[in-house]
Amino acid sequence: MKLLVLGKNGQVGWELRRSLAPLGEVIALGSGSEGDLCGDLSQFDALRATIRAIRPDVIVNAGAYTAVDKAESEPERAMAINGIAPGVLAEEAARLDAWLVHYSTDYVFDGSGCAPWREADVTAPLNTYGRTKLAGEQAIQAAWRKHLIFRTSWVYGEHGNNFIKTMLRLAQERDSLNVIDDQIGAPTGADLIADVTASAIRKALQDDTVAGLYHLAGAGETSWFGYARHVLEQARERGVALRVQPEQIGAIPTSAYPTPAQRPGNSRLDTSKLRATFGVELPEWRDSVTSVLASLRS
Repeated sequence: MKLLVLGKNGQVGWELRRSLAPLGEVIALGSGSEGDLCGDLSQFDALRATIRAIRPDVIVNAGAYTAVDKAESEPERAMAINGIAPGVLAEEAARLDAWLVHYSTDYVFDGSGCAPWREADVTAPLNTYGRTKLAGEQAIQAAWRKHLIFRTSWVYGEHGNNFIKTMLRLAQERDSLNVIDDQIGAPTGADLIADVTASAIRKALQDDTVAGLYHLAGAGETSWFGYARHVLEQARERGVALRVQPEQIGAIPTSAYPTPAQRPGNSRLDTSKLRATFGVELPEWRDSVTSVLASLRS
């Protein structure tokens, strides 16, 4: 079996190369060209040609335009990569009768209320990034039935840039640190996303009725402030020299830190459908974050 992974150098893409290896031959592409193959999601014709040349049994799209604030000034590029390209992938998957796996985001919701979002809840993105990711979901759903779309949140991993690494750096460089305390969600490890993906693909190859949209996130919930405190507490326990101690972090509202793109206040995702369908257990977010921190310091 051939599996084509797009976005190989991202946090999730990196982990997918590991988790999917037992399933078959993994062909992983980054955002550029490698010989005659192209993984650039903005180059639709080259992308189609690449898929037709490889003829994968499964396409896993871990590539995306993820610069949330920059998307406000580059809406066309964000839409090309996040909104149009997934539809192109779905059309090519349909030609090959292949499975398509794609990742989306809690940003498709407006962030209101306190209840975890369910898959069938009404979408209403607050920013360009969310609108383009929603467009990608809809393009896939319209083009091909054999798909798995995983909405996730607050992704981090051992490889690539993320909130954990940013907090560690800032706490070592600055004399003070303020973090938003009124956006609530669950940090989700790239390794968890990759492992669940592999498990879901195994089941999908045996039972195509599992096709559809799922929410995938770490168990529990926290704010960015709570997340930052946990990161620094664990770092201090491991002997990392910090200029800002965990108890010195300031908690601030979103209004005190304006950004070009509006963020949702409620990023909680209800994962019951995923857990029931695929029989997976999702670890508590603190445990996974602690594990990644240990690997970063090893």
